[in-house]
Amino acid sequence: MKKSVLRGLRAAAFSGTLVLGSGAAFAADPVKIGVLEDQSGDFAVATIGKVHAIQLAADEINKAGGIAGRPVELVIYDTQSDNTRYQEFMRRVLQRDKVDVVFAGFSSASREAYRPIVDQLNGFAFYNNQYEGGVCDGHMIVTGAVPEQQFSTLIPWMMEKYGKKVYTLAADYNFGQISAEWVRQIVKQNGGEMVGEDFIPLGVSQFSQNIQNIQKAKPDFVVTLLVGTAQASYYEQAAAANVNLPMASSVNVGQGYEHKRFKPPSLKDMYVTTNYIEEIDSPKSKEFVAKFKAKFPNEPYVNQEAENSYLAVYLYKQMVERAKSTKRDDIRKVIAQGDVCMDAPEGKVCIDPKSQHMSHTIYLAKVGADHSITFPKVWEDIKPYWLGEAGCDLTKKDPMAQYTPSNPPPKN
Repeated sequence: MKKSVLRGLRAAAFSGTLVLGSGAAFAADPVKIGVLEDQSGDFAVATIGKVHAIQLAADEINKAGGIAGRPVELVIYDTQSDNTRYQEFMRRVLQRDKVDVVFAGFSSASREAYRPIVDQLNGFAFYNNQYEGGVCDGHMIVTGAVPEQQFSTLIPWMMEKYGKKVYTLAADYNFGQISAEWVRQIVKQNGGEMVGEDFIPLGVSQFSQNIQNIQKAKPDFVVTLLVGTAQASYYEQAAAANVNLPMASSVNVGQGYEHKRFKPPSLKDMYVTTNYIEEIDSPKSKEFVAKFKAKFPNEPYVNQEAENSYLAVYLYKQMVERAKSTKRDDIRKVIAQGDVCMDAPEGKVCIDPKSQHMSHTIYLAKVGADHSITFPKVWEDIKPYWLGEAGCDLTKKDPMAQYTPSNPPPKN
């Protein structure tokens, strides 16, 4: 297995084992964290930073004495934006490498490819990604933002500012489909009208027909839920066709930093609800970005998934030290106390015991004509409330299932 240090987007993907940070002498066995992330393929632009963030946190923790006096050892595999790789490597890290926890996955399709394996093998995994919500599974902790944190803030704000006719352009897999369901529901609840929806297969990069559909429908704004390098081609094509409509998104800018990758003004008047981007102008955010770029000077952007992954390592450290154990059942007893929190670069975050999802500060980021970022609105301490209100309570029952607004948890 190739072992080399990963140093930015242009480097070869890293697979192997790392014990980072040599500031402390360790006698105890390591705490092993499996890292399954896409360092190559369609999603790599948004996900290499997740690997780097985990390495940064592990390095800091090891230099400060480790987790309960034990060094952090990272077992890293490049999943290559390929769901079958997630299944292969998830079995490998749990069965052969015998890691204590796994940090895994960008796309929801990848998560749902590996999640049954984690359940079957009684593993423990963190999904450090924004997603469509609904996973009620005691084997999973989700640190990314969910629709009730992003859409229930974003969509009403956009409708009030721009109008009530909405068009959705979404990736055609579970993330895009379920996210679009959330958009439809919130638009209806707020007296709006869906004037169109297009679902785009992953890998598609030509949008002339979709642009014609949007221009014909004449929405007040477009909700863009596009994923991957190919689908990001939409923005420059829409700008060239003079679509000139405001855009709303839960994924763009915060993940794929399109405002940095594409020429202005292709993302002009895009509004994004995100729990973190590097432009956040707070002391803790500035400190985080400075540390990140000192360790990885070629890092093009520090996105929300990088922050989610960084804080996940520290939350795991807190839970293990409080539980005095790396066993999932012991850690879940700590989570059930309802006070697993930390002051993260975005602000204070806490894990909800019922759903094992996380509260967030949600920033409304606006992209200007020059692709600069401003923040017209900030919502503090937005809870991941939907699953718990709908009937998911992992302190009492573990269904190991994913639910949606049209398919909520069964009422007992």
